[in-house]
Amino acid sequence: MADLHRVRDALRASMTAWATLDLRGDQARVALAPDLDVLAPQLDLLDPAWSLTWACDSVTPPVVRARLTVQGVVREGLATAHSLPDAKRAALADLARTYGVRPTSDPVWVEYDPEDGANTTELETDTPAPTEAPERPLPPEPPRDPQMEKARRHIEDLLEQLKVAGRGGEAARILMRGYGETLEESRAIYKELHAILRG
Repeated sequence: MADLHRVRDALRASMTAWATLDLRGDQARVALAPDLDVLAPQLDLLDPAWSLTWACDSVTPPVVRARLTVQGVVREGLATAHSLPDAKRAALADLARTYGVRPTSDPVWVEYDPEDGANTTELETDTPAPTEAPERPLPPEPPRDPQMEKARRHIEDLLEQLKVAGRGGEAARILMRGYGETLEESRAIYKELHAILRG
């Protein structure tokens, strides 16, 4: 039986990152999101075989789907943001909402520098209060390139092997940047994952 309360607590405790949702001149709208580096060790304790996979539904604008599996329970989140990494953080925040974890504040506008990014240094990351949120259906996925789909299946097969080996957390950190936008990128990611399995 899955311990959803402990998963919820882990998600709540990891709400320390910021996703840049959009830009307007020298201002950025940011939203609180889970930090995978904080979340992963907590999930490792709950379920050594947990997994987090990403799907990029659109590159421009970046739209990302996050799929978390912990103790056999699968939840998904979907979000768009300014960049692909920010869309991943926002999708993880959307996924957290399915567990009843919401940020303590609405998105806010902060100063933005093209080199340094959004200035979130003075924003607080209080522990969010739990609230129940109903699950909602996700839109259908658009058709994908057959070669990229084959590369994705190879990565997902390898990810299953890593989960069985108890190395799902390490794999999730690599997959934070996605499965790759080209075949060459996907092959490089596959090689990184394969090195973890061998190591």
